[in-house]
Amino acid sequence: MATVAVTVSRLVRAPADRTARERRAGGRTKRRLVRGAIAVALAVTGWIGVSASLGRALSRGDLATGHALAPANAQITGRLAQSLIREDSGRRGRDRERGRALALEALRRDATVVPAVVTLGLDAELAGDRTRAHRLFAYSERLSRRDLTTQLWALEDAVGRGDVGGALRHYDIALRTSPESADLLFPVLAAASANATVRAPLVRLLAGAPTWAAPFVSYVADHADDPLAAAQLLRAAGDAGFVVPASARAAAVTALARAGYVEQTWNFYVAGRRRLDRRRSRDPRFTADTSAATPLDWTPVESPGISASIQRGDRGGVFEVAAPASAGGAVLRQLQLLPPGRYRLIGHGAGISQPDGERPYWSVTCHDGREFGRVDLPDLSRTGGRFGGNIVIPSGCGIQMLQLIARPVSAASGLSAQIDRVQLEPAA
Repeated sequence: MATVAVTVSRLVRAPADRTARERRAGGRTKRRLVRGAIAVALAVTGWIGVSASLGRALSRGDLATGHALAPANAQITGRLAQSLIREDSGRRGRDRERGRALALEALRRDATVVPAVVTLGLDAELAGDRTRAHRLFAYSERLSRRDLTTQLWALEDAVGRGDVGGALRHYDIALRTSPESADLLFPVLAAASANATVRAPLVRLLAGAPTWAAPFVSYVADHADDPLAAAQLLRAAGDAGFVVPASARAAAVTALARAGYVEQTWNFYVAGRRRLDRRRSRDPRFTADTSAATPLDWTPVESPGISASIQRGDRGGVFEVAAPASAGGAVLRQLQLLPPGRYRLIGHGAGISQPDGERPYWSVTCHDGREFGRVDLPDLSRTGGRFGGNIVIPSGCGIQMLQLIARPVSAASGLSAQIDRVQLEPAA
């Protein structure tokens, strides 16, 4: 304990003279991550309980009461000190003065009180003395790797020094020990992952499957401003052995398609899949597991009053739709990336025997809304369930939508139909 006390004494000493470079740095606008990190860290740590005898989740007022009731309790004193520190202007206010005094008091009683060390580190940071802040936060990390504020400061310090590996190490520690920090750190890390310098070591980190990896990858797929960069990260992580969640892969495909990246959408979709031909629609017999379907998979479309679903069996699946007489609209769709050319739609179904003009039809439209062609379904009771028709895909439209459209019917019983096979393929 004597050694620790000497260490603390050195750490809390008045700041030494700084170099001209440090003085200039102290006058600069504080980095965005420091502002956010300190604010969030205080919000996170400010409510945590400080004494078993006084209970958990104490507010600042409770901390003040606790300190009055137990002034010798160094932990309570240290947490009260931390609650008083605020990231405001460089001018020291009463709260910061009192917080610093309380932190010193706590450390005189117990040199291992992390909140007190963090308080002094924050005070030094807000005063622009990063040399002293570095010493204090390094000591805080030696005492505990679980303190969020310490990890956030160390992360920012590593970023400022261009130490990508060090920054990622502190990201990892913070996210492992404080899952609530994901709200702050995921957006920053996701944006940084678009940089190849960051992406390579990040992929190595993800390959180790830390507890936060799957939620982070899903966040990237759902929120990335650059879908290409997000897809590259997911692809690299998968190649490195990380099991990318199916929902994240689906979200990445969706984002690429919406952004109009035809080739990249297809290449990402087919990675890990076999025997897929871009000139053909997929899953003609509805057998694929689409629990995390992408737009390039069959997607039933349900709307008010209409029931649409895919039922799968051992020997194949079937698409089923039921709609009241007055209902209509798209009931089944699959995104296509077909090259220009002539195509034929063929398939098989049952339950479609309505009059002309009331039977469902297949439609192929461009992403800009232009319809290229329709295939009206015949009375399947007269064709043995078979249907077919031709569609021409012109140049200038790399992304198309194939949809089954239900029409309102005159029969009071409405529509009840099944499709057990459908394929869009190049015409012979």
